Amino acid sequence: MENLPQIEDPMKTSVDDLQFFQVIAASETLTEASRRLGCSLPVISKRLSALEKRLDVRLVQRGSRRLVLTSEGTLYAGRLNAILDQLRELEDLVTHGSGELRGSLVVQSTLGLGRAHVAPLLAEFAALHPHLQVVLNTSALPLRSHRQEFDVAVHVGSPPDSSLRMRRLAENRRVPCAAPSYLERRGAPAEVDDLALHDCIVLRENGGDFALWRFGDAGDPRHVHVRGSLSSNDGDIVMGWALEGRGVIMRSEWHVRPYIERGELVRVLPHVSTPAADIYALLSDAGHVPRRVTELIEHLAARMPGRLVRPIGSDAP
Repeated sequence: MENLPQIEDPMKTSVDDLQFFQVIAASETLTEASRRLGCSLPVISKRLSALEKRLDVRLVQRGSRRLVLTSEGTLYAGRLNAILDQLRELEDLVTHGSGELRGSLVVQSTLGLGRAHVAPLLAEFAALHPHLQVVLNTSALPLRSHRQEFDVAVHVGSPPDSSLRMRRLAENRRVPCAAPSYLERRGAPAEVDDLALHDCIVLRENGGDFALWRFGDAGDPRHVHVRGSLSSNDGDIVMGWALEGRGVIMRSEWHVRPYIERGELVRVLPHVSTPAADIYALLSDAGHVPRRVTELIEHLAARMPGRLVRPIGSDAP
């Protein structure tokens, strides 16, 4: 895709122009945009310069390591999203009679949940709707809703942006646990404050205070600052360390349940409640929601709870 489509009249804006700049605005760098558009950096730069020349405005600040939109670029990106939403709504109205879903779906998820559950569910959905193009992006980075990087984001815990619409897909909470070998060596904590004296393995995610572990509920919140020599932004790495007996972890119930059922991990402080960390589908609160998005969310809501209560890797329906 080295040559992007050209418009016949250089004085008119095409849908391709809008889709092109939508990707630019959602990217951290032009290099990232070139990867997402499937063409080289010089082609991207030339296309962007041609668009700016035709509009007679600067849309992107040059000379910065990160892609920064000008005020005109921010305005252009915001308005074009609304225009593309209207076009997608028209496509939905046209295709609704046939029952076929068309177009593209971009889904964002955290690494662990994305690999274990979102990816299989998206594969199911794509098989049901062969005319859809489905993209899954997994990341340990915080959700960046302002960049319009997704149609649907699957998020664990309270949504970080109150402007997003949300649909709860499944109940979940984070629980502390450790391997039997660690508990034999160090003993089990009796109270929440005892965790401060233990080796705790922390997961760095969502840009929050990852060393602050929360307990209780809204009526009786409790927390403790934990310490330990090991931390990672990858939940599978954290899990591996815990299974080796290297410390206590605080992980989602969906993730640790299979290991607890097999006796490879033991829940600690079982008498202490932990706050909910439910799993949500998030989408922008602005504009029309395409039918392909609403049907995907319905599919996730119907299928995910059943997956979370059975062992990872089970083929049971």
